[in-house]
Amino acid sequence: MAACGGAVPQASSGRTSSDMPPPSRIASTPPRVAGSQCIADLQAAGARFSALPDSYTGPGCNKIGTVQLSALAGDGSQFGITNIGPVQCQTASAFSAWARFGVDRAARQILGSPLARIETMGSYACRNIAGSGRRSAHATAGAIDVSGFVLEDGRRITLSGDWDGGSRAEKRFLRVVHESACKRFGTVLGPDYNRAHEDHFHLEGTGAKFCR
Repeated sequence: MAACGGAVPQASSGRTSSDMPPPSRIASTPPRVAGSQCIADLQAAGARFSALPDSYTGPGCNKIGTVQLSALAGDGSQFGITNIGPVQCQTASAFSAWARFGVDRAARQILGSPLARIETMGSYACRNIAGSGRRSAHATAGAIDVSGFVLEDGRRITLSGDWDGGSRAEKRFLRVVHESACKRFGTVLGPDYNRAHEDHFHLEGTGAKFCR
């Protein structure tokens, strides 16, 4: 996901360098956990997760108000998530709702099988947007990169193989879940945006909308 988030007009990373504490405070900032209302919302949605203490990991990089997801709830079952790290709680809450109402239901209706697992390329990474001096939303755990979906019947649907090369139903499924993501996240980038995103959906924040 090294190139993820490039060239998006003013895509928010959640914090700017001016929000960072001075270097002398980085090691001594007391730990906190994600906001109680967001935690309650995630619990009510049936997600399995752990709230994480706040930490500052480098200039412009932090994990503030984050959780570690381990499973999400669908209408009739839970499903796993691979390769995901710390995620801002609000982004995790949007991800939980999208997984249930946008992905699992689309899998059942279009492909005839419930969702078993969402495959990701990660969430937190202390780095810039490719080709820029601006921090990526991943640097503040505000984004998740999704690369594929595994169904309970064993089928695996991937962005790299099925966005253009899948069956008619598989291509429809991927476009439906992309459209659903655009309703829940602030920034959504996919294969039609640029080559850097041809193998994943970049799902970022819950603010101003930018969907491609």
